[in-house]
Amino acid sequence: MKILNLPSVLSFLFIISCAPVRVACIGDSITYGAGIKGRDSLAYPQQLQQKIGKKYEVVNFGVSGATMLKKGNKPYWKTKEYKNAIDFNPNIIILMLGTNDSKPINWNSNNNNFEKDYNDMISKFLQLKSNPKIYLGLPPPVVKDRWGIQKKVVEGELINLIEEIAKTNDLETINFQTLFNDQQELLPDNIHPNAKGAKLIALAVFKEIRSSNN
Repeated sequence: MKILNLPSVLSFLFIISCAPVRVACIGDSITYGAGIKGRDSLAYPQQLQQKIGKKYEVVNFGVSGATMLKKGNKPYWKTKEYKNAIDFNPNIIILMLGTNDSKPINWNSNNNNFEKDYNDMISKFLQLKSNPKIYLGLPPPVVKDRWGIQKKVVEGELINLIEEIAKTNDLETINFQTLFNDQQELLPDNIHPNAKGAKLIALAVFKEIRSSNN
């Protein structure tokens, strides 16, 4: 019978106990940090990493233009970032998609599939061995229609749908929609937050994660 080396076992357990909590930030260009000069350090996931510290490993899996809709013009499902996020086996997921789904090319013909596709993605992530805690992000406001993104769809339909999806799956939401109510200047191109806006998002996520782990 093989005798285990106690110091080796203890060292292994120590390494496991000290492994950082893996946080996956999944989304579109808002998550990616489009339009932010120095996005490699100032996009919201990167600012979250700076705020939350070394006990967490935060990775930005944002893809500009990505949709939740599988039949959208750029489905997140088909991106390498989606596969990488799965392989990352995260403990915590911040899921914020929907803004690009509001474009007529996506919404007018596929809007009935949004809820199903969203639930499918949640199901895929809940099947991971890490059994992640998932937060659904309500996207920031659309100050003015641009690039086909429709304010009336995001704020009049998508937000309500995401809230219903959260209730169905017993998940928490993080409301980035109201975060900018009195600070729309932090969305200088009417869609994407600047570095200060990204900091607001990072702080909101930080507070949610910390409150759930205290």
